[in-house]
Amino acid sequence: MKLSFTKMQGAGNDFVVLDATRAPLALGPAQLRHLGDRRFGVGCDQILVIEPARSAGLDFAYRIFNGASGEEVEHCGNGARCFVRYVVDKGLTSKRSIEVETVNRRLLLRLNDDGRVSVDMGPPDFDPASLPFDPTGLVPRLAGEQPLWTIDGAEFATVSMGNPHAVTLVDDVDTAPVLDLGPRIETHPRFPRRVNVGFLQVVSRKEARLRVFERDAGETLTCGTGTCAAVVAGIRMGLLDAAVEVHTRGGGLKIEWSGGSVIMTGPAETVYEGEIEL
Repeated sequence: MKLSFTKMQGAGNDFVVLDATRAPLALGPAQLRHLGDRRFGVGCDQILVIEPARSAGLDFAYRIFNGASGEEVEHCGNGARCFVRYVVDKGLTSKRSIEVETVNRRLLLRLNDDGRVSVDMGPPDFDPASLPFDPTGLVPRLAGEQPLWTIDGAEFATVSMGNPHAVTLVDDVDTAPVLDLGPRIETHPRFPRRVNVGFLQVVSRKEARLRVFERDAGETLTCGTGTCAAVVAGIRMGLLDAAVEVHTRGGGLKIEWSGGSVIMTGPAETVYEGEIEL
């Protein structure tokens, strides 16, 4: 089976994008893992499969698969930006603003005149059950409006952006224990579906730095939903303003939140196109 693909990246978070708008594309976990393999396949953090809309009034649907495990995941902010860049560049739509559905959300996406993409990521969810997170026996410390839970010796805010995030404050992301604490929290039994772990450094009320240890993928250069979750947590703690520029190892993202939907703006670029034999 010969499969055409497009390799894309958004602030260093990279994707293999597959077009299933004309015919269904059924790939098994082993094939998805092969696509995501950086030595024997194409290599990517995640695989995006673009499909026709399943609901009336929407433009497209798409599914997201982890490149390392082949498992379907709920949400990816950087992938959403690459999605809209792809469908516009490929002529699949003439719209500059489109509405799409993922496995658990509807997203409003807009291609801006400067080439960056803005994504309405929907509202954050702070209910522990939504991650899910088990707080049994824990007493949180309230920082502003944000409960902080002590897990494995560190304090975390828990936020769902359609996928689960635990965010901890650090003095300096360069020296933060990302590769030690990250995997321990990701697989902690209090997170039965595991969790993405964010390490947030507040530079000023309008600027932050972030590293994220993602489920199944380890540390990635950027995590869009993780950036949204971290900024929301920082705002609720009273540390950040409603619009924040976030510097990640892959690039910069602008996050805006005033209590409703989170708006994320950042780059999305095509790297190359090709074919692979599966």
